[in-house]
Amino acid sequence: MKGFSQKDFDTFLIDGLEARMTAIQERIQPKFQAIGNELVDDLSAHLGNEVYLHIAKHARRTVNPPNDTWLAIADNKRGYKKHPHFQVGLFDDHLFIWLALIYELDGKEKIAASYLKDINQLKQLPEDFVVSLDHMKKDSISIGDLAEKHFIRFRDVKKAEFLIGRHLQSDDKRTKNGELLMETIKDTFHTLIPLYQQAMQVRNQ
Repeated sequence: MKGFSQKDFDTFLIDGLEARMTAIQERIQPKFQAIGNELVDDLSAHLGNEVYLHIAKHARRTVNPPNDTWLAIADNKRGYKKHPHFQVGLFDDHLFIWLALIYELDGKEKIAASYLKDINQLKQLPEDFVVSLDHMKKDSISIGDLAEKHFIRFRDVKKAEFLIGRHLQSDDKRTKNGELLMETIKDTFHTLIPLYQQAMQVRNQ
């Protein structure tokens, strides 16, 4: 299993949609395929049900090249955006490992309300965990700074999102070393499985 090199991160400095997409397809997507295949097996075993790999195609883009790219794993074969899902992806300066609940999510209000009730439990997650409120942006907040207002916004604002997991900087040794990276991703996802299951359960009620 290969980790990600500086060249992979530099993909997002390439000008032009076509040139950047070619680099994403040649440099990054084969690694996503290998990582994703292993994660699908691991998560299926831990969840007790089948999950499916989706690799971002950025197909709707016609002018602006993507600032990041990712793989997603969800229990739905056709798509992932409407479902709680796991993500691994890259911006130009860091790798992200998320449990992702994005704005298209079905049952978003119910899930947000359920998480809001369990905020103290959420804050017990490892202190290097971070939260993003918008998957399009690089910035994140630390788990220690997570507050009720973030869940209220996630519940009440249509476009609001909630992604939780880890950021690894591009020069982090765990990013570069394939075995360490896989270990870190699995550890992150295993820690987040109860939150994933909670979201699935609440949504289906």
